[in-house]
Amino acid sequence: MKTPLAPGIRLLTSFSRDSWYRGFILTLTFLFYTAYHLSRKPISIVKSELHRNCSLVIRPADLNFTNNATWCDWAPFDQNNYQTLFGVLDNSFLVAYAIGMFFRLVCAIAGRHLCVCVWVCVCVCVFVLCRVPIISRVNSGIFGERVPLRYYLSFGMLMSGVFTCLFGLGFYLNIHSLWYYSVIQVLNGLMQTTGWPAVVACIGNWFGKGKRGFIMGVWNSHTSVGNILGSLIAGAFVSSAWGLSFIVPGLIIASTGILCFFFLVEKPEHINCTPPQHHSEKESDGDETESVTNNSSHVDRVAYGSISAEPAEAVEQHTEAISFSGALSIPGVVEFSLCLLFAKLVSYTFLYWLPLYISNVAHFDAKAAGDMSTLFDVGGIVGGITAGLVSDYTGGRATTCCVMLLTAAPMLFLYNYIGQRSLATTVGMLLLCGGLVNGPYALITTAVSADLGTHESLRGNSRALSTVTAIIDGTGSVGAAVGPLLAGLISPTGWNHVFYMLITSDLLACLFLSRLVYKEALGWCRRVPRARGFKEI
Repeated sequence: MKTPLAPGIRLLTSFSRDSWYRGFILTLTFLFYTAYHLSRKPISIVKSELHRNCSLVIRPADLNFTNNATWCDWAPFDQNNYQTLFGVLDNSFLVAYAIGMFFRLVCAIAGRHLCVCVWVCVCVCVFVLCRVPIISRVNSGIFGERVPLRYYLSFGMLMSGVFTCLFGLGFYLNIHSLWYYSVIQVLNGLMQTTGWPAVVACIGNWFGKGKRGFIMGVWNSHTSVGNILGSLIAGAFVSSAWGLSFIVPGLIIASTGILCFFFLVEKPEHINCTPPQHHSEKESDGDETESVTNNSSHVDRVAYGSISAEPAEAVEQHTEAISFSGALSIPGVVEFSLCLLFAKLVSYTFLYWLPLYISNVAHFDAKAAGDMSTLFDVGGIVGGITAGLVSDYTGGRATTCCVMLLTAAPMLFLYNYIGQRSLATTVGMLLLCGGLVNGPYALITTAVSADLGTHESLRGNSRALSTVTAIIDGTGSVGAAVGPLLAGLISPTGWNHVFYMLITSDLLACLFLSRLVYKEALGWCRRVPRARGFKEI
């Protein structure tokens, strides 16, 4: 008599080979970008340690300092303009990230040789201005569309780990030069541009349109998980030796780069798995026609990201990188890029300044403020998954983002005024604001980018997804650079003004989505009478 299989074995064999590999790639890329964000977070935690209220710190008896007000601060952040100096550090990273992302896009379009020449010129200028040696071949954009993603990501994570560790070594080497920390931030920002377009391109290669909003909503929680882990790791060392707050995350992301080199598979075809289906074969009624490619072909579409159908003909696979004008012609790219600019401005302002805000307003120490700020990221996990589920169910990516952004504006106002009245209020408002702020940001950078990058108007262009992602995230990175800079400049006049800036940014993000929301509403209105059995004449 044949004995039945064990329940665990039956469970394992119920999944196909393709499903196992897709789950493996999803988990692997989740770990990769968790490490990227984990290594970005320490600077926001350490700020409270670099400039402290020395009157509340017990002064060692064997130490003799002439300035009683700043004896416990780390120069050069012991000055009255310390918030501006923190803004310089943030901007050094974020501006380099934004420039690197757009340079990556230029390289994808212009070709390798032109970009190498441009990059060499940039490196010479930086060498002269900053007096630091730079390897000219490290830019993320030169080989992003041409080098295998496994090499590309591995190199980026290893180098990002090196620069993160170098920032922490400033503590042990007793370095007090703003130039040193700024240059390290610039180089780290350039290395961090290797991450997002590459992991989104990899996920887009493995997963089709079906439940992309939900899958990527869950997957995109790596941003918040990385922020949480980065806060906890940095907080564990910040009061004793803040250099370890950078060195430990640096070692983690470098180790993840080694993991990437040995295990990442860029496309399912490389291991004989079935490629995903990005578009449905049914033709939608009421579509409008627009030519968005360089040839005379026309495709049908409903709105920016709907799954529309082409005539039943073989789709030619293109290997050339899509042109800049071709990428901008994809319906919705411009609108979502501008929306992300302001949504990411809000998100990254919280990322870099929330622990210091909590420390200043609620009078927490550096570790407690860092731990409390993780609640914002916990809310972000729930918000990202919720946004993906709702947009999958309704088919309205733009409407989902707009509703969450509109709701976030009054919640930010309330958090600033009542968020610190009690512990319960603080916890609740941080969770709520985190979900509403990070939900649209997560949806645009994942499901929307993948929708647009695999839009059928591209006619199978395998290079388009990474390029479109670079445009959207590169535009968002401009906001990510501007937000913390403005916070550093505005916060000395009062935190209220910082929140007014954030609320205004949320409303502007909604404004740029208004046309797409209108089109989605029209699409829903057209479907209602058809669902009731009526037919338009």
